[in-house]
Amino acid sequence: MSLIKTRILIVGANGLLGQALVNYYSKRKDVELHLSSIEDKFVGNNQFSYSKLDITKRNEVKNLFLDFFPEFVINAAAYTDVDGCEVNREIAWKINVNGVKHLVEGCRVVDAQLVHISTDFIFDGQNGPYHEDDKPNPISYYGRTKFASENEIKMGGIPFLIIRTNVLYGIQKGVKKDFVEWVVENLSSGKQINVVTDQWNNPTYVDDLVNGISLAIDKRKNGIYHIGGLEYLSRYDFALKIAEVFGLEKELINKTTTDKLNQKAKRPLRGGLIILKAQSELGYKPHTLEENLLTIKQKLGK
Repeated sequence: MSLIKTRILIVGANGLLGQALVNYYSKRKDVELHLSSIEDKFVGNNQFSYSKLDITKRNEVKNLFLDFFPEFVINAAAYTDVDGCEVNREIAWKINVNGVKHLVEGCRVVDAQLVHISTDFIFDGQNGPYHEDDKPNPISYYGRTKFASENEIKMGGIPFLIIRTNVLYGIQKGVKKDFVEWVVENLSSGKQINVVTDQWNNPTYVDDLVNGISLAIDKRKNGIYHIGGLEYLSRYDFALKIAEVFGLEKELINKTTTDKLNQKAKRPLRGGLIILKAQSELGYKPHTLEENLLTIKQKLGK
């Protein structure tokens, strides 16, 4: 008897999360994958069918959905440059809200479930970490677009999973450096770095996030889940931990505060996510920060 495969479309396959999802699902025999991204081709191996897709174009989305007929659509595509969103508001809204609206419409046509990645930036950071049912109050334009996209999904009349995460880190091809690599690169070459003491989160390793997403899909869950790391700490303490695991000079890390950085967008200071629901309902078990940093150290050959 032939195995019935679950059809999964990954949107934004070339990003950090997208590539990690492809790596994971490529090992599963019970899934038929189709990849899509804004770029001409997939940056990884070419064993899967791939479509160049601009989610801001309704017809492109509709045609791809009717072509592949997915059961699940994982949306790992977004304009995530927080300061960039503050300046390029029209582009940010076009991608993060209108693009999601098109995905919702596509899911409605083919009766697929949308798995959408959101963020703790939908909260104001006054008193995090946050539960799934805490009241959103975004303080940046990026946060506003992500909150608006969640509302589009909730009003869309489709089955959905909204997975909120925060401070995603990990290593993949052709992806801009994450916080870990930035710290390692600078400290390795003896450069001093300034890191804020007043931004708090529970940083999320990309493979842990993939694990949370796959558990939610396999268990056919609906609704909102917070997926994050185990440890809640300041960005400064995160940098110290990186230095410790990689055997680098902690003295090169200088303390600073967010207001001194003069960033264009406001940051939620006490951000982060409470992951109890994911742990109890999904069986989500993230690795410790140290375990994940050791994995990255091995990947980087340090």
